[in-house]
Amino acid sequence: MRVLGLETSCDETAAAVVEDGRRALSDVVSTQVDIHRRWGGVVPELASRNHVVQVLPVVDEALRRAGCTLEDLDLIAVTRGPGLLGALLVGVQLGKSLSAATGLPLVGVNHLEGHLLAARLLPTPPEPPFLALVVSGGHTSLYAVEAYGRYRRVGSTRDDAAGEAYDKVARLLGLPYPGGLPIDRLAQTGDPRAIRFPRALNVPGVYDWSFSGLKTAVRNHVRSHGVPEGQALADLCASFQEAVADSLSRKVVAAARELHHGDVVLCGGVAANSRLRALTLERAGERDIRVHLPPPALCTDNGAMIAVAGTEAWRRGERGDGQPVVDAGWTP
Repeated sequence: MRVLGLETSCDETAAAVVEDGRRALSDVVSTQVDIHRRWGGVVPELASRNHVVQVLPVVDEALRRAGCTLEDLDLIAVTRGPGLLGALLVGVQLGKSLSAATGLPLVGVNHLEGHLLAARLLPTPPEPPFLALVVSGGHTSLYAVEAYGRYRRVGSTRDDAAGEAYDKVARLLGLPYPGGLPIDRLAQTGDPRAIRFPRALNVPGVYDWSFSGLKTAVRNHVRSHGVPEGQALADLCASFQEAVADSLSRKVVAAARELHHGDVVLCGGVAANSRLRALTLERAGERDIRVHLPPPALCTDNGAMIAVAGTEAWRRGERGDGQPVVDAGWTP
């Protein structure tokens, strides 16, 4: 079964062809980072317009790399939410058009479910039940994956998502957007114990997060000491990153123990963060919990994860009428 996955929920135009929900034959992503960098964040109107320009060339390239044509496909899967309304419409309308032109069935899938199922593309993927942390610029949520298509949210952020906190702190420090990579790079040479930043909601049994207080603590530190340079900047980045990774990894492992899950998946853009990966592996290893880490290319938004989610939706009998409706606030 070959599935074309279309992803346009935010600022990545992506398409991929995946076979049997397990093997990516192609995975093409056109990023808009350079377009939005000057604004310090994603501008929805600009994102939508760029999707219109990029989406057909991206689909063509995905088909070319997979060595197939539309006639060789069995299904089209497209993200219909959550995300930016205008951006989502571009992918959904293209999916409808391709479906109408070819007669291929079309399923609309949830962007977060795509992240949850990205681990299906690993050589040895976890099987439900398992616990999955979706952590990105727009989402920080912890899900118990009880079966494909059945997800229970165990915890989530009460304010900023972790990736959003990274971006805001990076802007405060004069670092480029998006903030995750430059902060992570600087943190490699910094002392994570240099500044003791707060960990909010550090209460046993509470699996929600709050990063607004951490962001404010960084701002107050900068107001008192100025924007640091050199080693001081590296120390601040390392200390901030430690606070985020400590809070995320601690609660994920605690939830896995309480819910008796032996497998944990990290997914979403922030799951590519080196310290979050290392700390989760360390803490989970101490409790004999297996951690599944998709490669960075499968952590950020991509079409392959949408194709996998579409494959699983089709297998469990989701058909619809081939006319998915955009839902910008849809949560699984």
